[in-house]
Formats: sequence, C-alpha cells, structure tokens
Amino acid sequence: MTVQVHPTAIIEEGVEIGPGTAVWDNVHIRRSTRIGEQCIIGEKTYIAYGVDIGNRVKINAFVYICNAVTIEDGVMISAGTIFTNDRFPRATTPDLKRLRPSEPDEHTLPTLVREGATIGAGCTIGNDLVIGRFAMIGMGSLVTRSVPDFHLAIGHPAISVGFVCRCGRVLSRLEGDDPAQAAEVACASCGLKYAIRGTEVTEQGM
Repeated sequence: MTVQVHPTAIIEEGVEIGPGTAVWDNVHIRRSTRIGEQCIIGEKTYIAYGVDIGNRVKINAFVYICNAVTIEDGVMISAGTIFTNDRFPRATTPDLKRLRPSEPDEHTLPTLVREGATIGAGCTIGNDLVIGRFAMIGMGSLVTRSVPDFHLAIGHPAISVGFVCRCGRVLSRLEGDDPAQAAEVACASCGLKYAIRGTEVTEQGM
C-alpha cells in the first residue's frame, strides 16, 4: 500500500506517514508528527508538530490538532473539530512588549483520545484530559474534562448522558445525575454484551 498525498498538501520534514494513508488537499502537517497506516486526513486540516496518530484514524475536513495530542487506533474525528493545549493563552508578555513563543512549555497540556472513540462535528476539545475507549462525543460539544470508556457525552460543557457500544449504538441512557444501576446489557444492533456498574462499562466475552 502506498501513501497518497495531494499535491497541494504541505508535509514538513521528519513527518512519518504509514502505508495506505491518504492526505487530501491543503492539509498542513508539521515536523516530527507520526501518522499510522490506512488513515484519512481530510482537506484543509492542520496537524501541529509532535502529534502522534495511530492506525486507521479518520480525520475529516477543517480539523485543528495542536501539539501534545495523541490519537490512538480507530478514532473518528469529524469535521470542524478543534483541539487546545493551553489553559491560559496569551499572545504577548504581560507588558505587551514581546510575543510569547509558540513552542511547547510548562503550560502545554496533553490530550489523549483512546482507541475507537468518536468526536462529532464542530467539537472543541480541552486539554489535560482523556477521551476514553469507544466513547462518543456528540456534535458541537465542548469537552472540558475526561470522558470514560464507552460513554456518550454531549453539551456545553459536555456531560455523560449514556453508554454506547463498540458499533456506536446507544446501550442505555443515564437518568439525570444518578449513576446507572448494575445491569447486563446487549447491543440491539450487533449483539455485543456489556456489564454496567454505576458509570463503569465492562465488555463481556471480549
């Protein structure tokens, strides 16, 4: 499998791209970033330096991925998603005399997107947090804290409203702020089984 790179894409030195990956028009990938096998990088997406992206990741158009972001295998990042890495950003020093450098420093905080997760269109992702395995973030959400494995999170700020299967279908919904009761559930779509204890979801038979 060969790498497909559109002629308008900018790929800086030191970027690693795995076989079978397609990079579409006007994408900009900065130095020292690693992208795995069989990924799709949608048009006009920007990926900063030092980003680590796994295998079979789909990144739609107009996505901004900043430094200190790690994306594991099988993640879906929908169009218009923005990642952030600084809690207290300023353009200049306090006296307004000098621009602050753009290189990572002690204020640069990481974000980890675990395998199989989906981030819906138009989301903003905060920093110093983890989006769990096969979690799903609803479109237009603002993520300010970690989202556990298999949780469905939506809103401003995003909160967990239910649980989802590996296939993406909703398994059950949370009622208000109360943790879910202990239950054994099977996905109505694909049949995969899970145990739900409070807010923890465990796969059965995997």
